[in-house]
Amino acid sequence: MPEGDSIYLVATQLNQALAGHVLTVTDFRVPAHATADLTGRRVLRTVPRGKHLLTRFEGGVTLHTHLRMDGRWRTFRPGERWSSGPAFQIRAVLGTEHGTAVGYRLPVVQLLRSDEEHRVVGHLGPDLLGPDWDADEARRRLLADPRRPVGAALLDQRNLAGLGNVYANELAFLAGVTPWLPVGELPDPERLLHRARQLLDANKLRPGHITTGDTRPGSQHWVYGRARRTCVRCGTPIRTAKHDRDRIAYWCPRCQRGPAPTA
Repeated sequence: MPEGDSIYLVATQLNQALAGHVLTVTDFRVPAHATADLTGRRVLRTVPRGKHLLTRFEGGVTLHTHLRMDGRWRTFRPGERWSSGPAFQIRAVLGTEHGTAVGYRLPVVQLLRSDEEHRVVGHLGPDLLGPDWDADEARRRLLADPRRPVGAALLDQRNLAGLGNVYANELAFLAGVTPWLPVGELPDPERLLHRARQLLDANKLRPGHITTGDTRPGSQHWVYGRARRTCVRCGTPIRTAKHDRDRIAYWCPRCQRGPAPTA
């Protein structure tokens, strides 16, 4: 599932293609909105909220989309051939004279009034890339259940909006703790939150989630995706196990303290 920085990049691309322009084509290929027609309305802006996208139009209408595992928005220039999948995978089309955005395999396509956006994103915690970021509130939510494992607490969008499994693993490594350490035992939660925001901000306008500062393939992460490889700090083999809802955890048993599954 794309993480918050990837969603920020998608929103930026949608804004470059659509924002400020009048819709000449709309096509929503989902039963609930198959007859909806937004042509003639101006696109105001697409706003990322955690892992959600809110595309706002004149007249107080918002298109809420979520990519989950397989969804994707692609933008095309006028006359350019759509090339991201077969037509039967298309769920939404937004076109203007300046460009077209096509949503492939979108599991969530929902039209709602803009003043009701809270119904779909109101449950989210502070957005790490949002203008209303609140570090104190994020800390309060993160530590609300001190016994909860760090990995699960970081992945809960009600605590922080935008973190996924890549960053949950990388932040645990940078904090020197395993993903199973009770979050109440974090040595410095403020520093972890600062790093989380710093990493997402550094990656929000480029593909991938580089956490080491090294852009070379295979060197972009400290532990994530490095199963059966050695830790870049100490040379110890990276271990893996399932955690929060069958996601895969990666950790270095030497660099990270705290509980972990037995082999």
